[in-house]
Parts: sequence; C-alpha cells; structure tokens
Amino acid sequence: MGSEYWRRRRVCVTGGAGFLGRHVVEALREAGCGEVAVPRSADFDLRDADAARQLLKQTRPDVLIHLAARVGGIGANRRHPGLFFHDNLAMGLNVVEAARLAGTPRVVVTGTICSYPRVTPVPFRETDLWSGYPEETNAPYGIAKKALLVMLQSYRQEHGMDGAFFMPVNLYGPHDNFDPEQSHVIPAIIRKCVEARRAGAPSITCWGTGSPTREFLYVKDCAEAIVRGAELHQGPEPVNIGSGREITIRELVETIARLARFGGTIAWDASQPDGQPRRCLDTSRARESFGWTATTPLEEGLARTIAWFEREP
Repeated sequence: MGSEYWRRRRVCVTGGAGFLGRHVVEALREAGCGEVAVPRSADFDLRDADAARQLLKQTRPDVLIHLAARVGGIGANRRHPGLFFHDNLAMGLNVVEAARLAGTPRVVVTGTICSYPRVTPVPFRETDLWSGYPEETNAPYGIAKKALLVMLQSYRQEHGMDGAFFMPVNLYGPHDNFDPEQSHVIPAIIRKCVEARRAGAPSITCWGTGSPTREFLYVKDCAEAIVRGAELHQGPEPVNIGSGREITIRELVETIARLARFGGTIAWDASQPDGQPRRCLDTSRARESFGWTATTPLEEGLARTIAWFEREP
C-alpha cells in the first residue's frame, strides 16, 4: 500500500544498484515513490567531492538515502583496512556535505554494527556504541561508518540538518555478493555447500572455531526498516536494525548445509580468526520509534537465498 509521504517526494539512493540498495529502491516504489534516482559509480565517484556535489545538484532530492559503501568479509577487511577506511569515510563525508550545500531536507545514512566495541554486553544497545574499540579485523570500516554518525549529529546541531542513522546487522538474501574473496559469511557458506554438493566433495572447511554468535537479517526486512525509518524516525540517535535472534556460526553452517543438501563433513580451521565473539542487537528503539520489527524467519530467508543462488548462471 502506498504512502502519501513518499508519493510527494523525490528520492536519491546512493548504492541503489547494490545488494541492499536494489531492495530499498523496490521498497520505495512499493510505497508509491514515483521518482527514485539511482546514481551509478561509473557516473558519480562519490570519493570525489565534486562528483558528490554534481549528483545532488542534478537529482535535487527531498530525501537522500546514502547506502553506497565498500564492504566485504573478514578476509577483505584484513587485506585492505586502509581502503575500507578511506573509501567509506570519503564517500560519506562528501555526500553529507554535498547534501548540506544543496539544502537537502532529509538525509539518511546507514552504518554498521561493526562499529560496536569488540566486547559489548548482549544484546547490543545503541548507548553502548562508544564504550570501547571495535573488533580489530574490521575496526577501520566500523570507525569510518561511526564517524558519519558524528557528522550527521554535528550537522544537525550547527546547520539544522534532518539526519537519520541506521545500523543494520549482518544482511543476507537474493542478489548478495557470492564472490569467495569478498563475500560475507552466509553467501560464502552457501557457495561452498552448493559447489561441494555439485562436485561430490566429501567435506568443506570453514574459518575459525564456529563458536562465535551472529545475528542475521533478511535484506528485504532491512529495506522495509530503512524506508519506514526514513519517513518516521525523528531525532539524532542511531537506530539498530536487526532480527534480535542470535545463532552460532557452527549452527548456521550446519543449517545452510542441510538446506543446500550438502551431506559431507564440515571441518573448522581454527588458525583463522573468529572475529567478534558475540553479536546480537536490541531492536527496541526501531520498534518504539517507527513501529518496525523483522518478519522473515532465518530458515525461510536462507532457503529463499539458496534457491536464488542455484538459479543464477
């Protein structure tokens, strides 16, 4: 059902052709938004301040949703910490400043739960965000994103910018990145299991011990949260976006293997890092601020994602 709010607004979604972005664009159109600009990085390299200013000048959005990011799993973050820090901070700085110069009425930025301290009481509450240093393997990425929260809050104070900052948990779903060098845990394990089954391999090997816990959110649920929050959330405080369910990596891998029909054994390479020991969010602020809760059970979302991956050429 369409929303009067979105019918009357022009929206620009940076990263709108990416994994989360395409689902946000779809959710906006389902909400009745008739004018959604989706800039491509080939046309607007947001690491360049002039390109960001040109984007805002051309699109003149009522609502800017900044999703463009350089993302990857533990391996990619370990290999390229400087790149992850620079590109995410540069894009955010340039886009938010360009929005200020253009007088954009509403600016929405997505952060990451990688910004939380390595050891944070579970469930993570937004008030815990500054109580320690992030987990080292993805700290540059997490700190770059957290700096954009400070930017939005300071621009609200000095310039009156109406900004919102949402922190999604680990996402998964159709159109995820399944590249073995860059993917996050769910697409990486799906690919391993499907390819091992097709090849008749007797086993797969996974990083770490399998003991850490993570929380995962189906991407369509996240897109709904961002669109709803962009419309309804008021105030400078960051908002967790998650499912509220914690699962060990070992249980996750076993579930994916079963759903992907891989019958071999699962080995664990404990010489590789586990990452943050536990991740699970308190999502009460999203529920209280704009009435959102996740609706897709993990197994259902995993089954949809595996089916989508197996259909792809």
